[in-house]
Amino acid sequence: MLNILTFLQRHVGPSDDDVIAMLAELGFSSMSEFINNVIPDSIVFNSTLKVGDGVSEQEAIKILKSYASKNKVYKSYLGNGYYGTITPGVIKRNILENPGWYTQYTPYQAEIAQVGWKHC
Repeated sequence: MLNILTFLQRHVGPSDDDVIAMLAELGFSSMSEFINNVIPDSIVFNSTLKVGDGVSEQEAIKILKSYASKNKVYKSYLGNGYYGTITPGVIKRNILENPGWYTQYTPYQAEIAQVGWKHC
């Protein structure tokens, strides 16, 4: 039989003694005193949350799976026909990096000569 641990059994948090020691180190005697001193009153939510009873992790997974089973699966054509490729260096130099393909500006002969000197 499969032994499934609950969420609380799998996650170790501070013990009650650890929490008391941490609060004492900070100068507080209780968690509510700590929260009241740390969180500004302007953002404190003083109403009661209207939430239902909690459920176990297994029950939550069951509920989520029932929601997910109602999803409709459609075909996705994103990326069809595209294949990862390597662009050869000669194509990059002569087409993609050639300003003649993406600007109307024609460099003067002197500018071309300067480029030639830079590569020597």
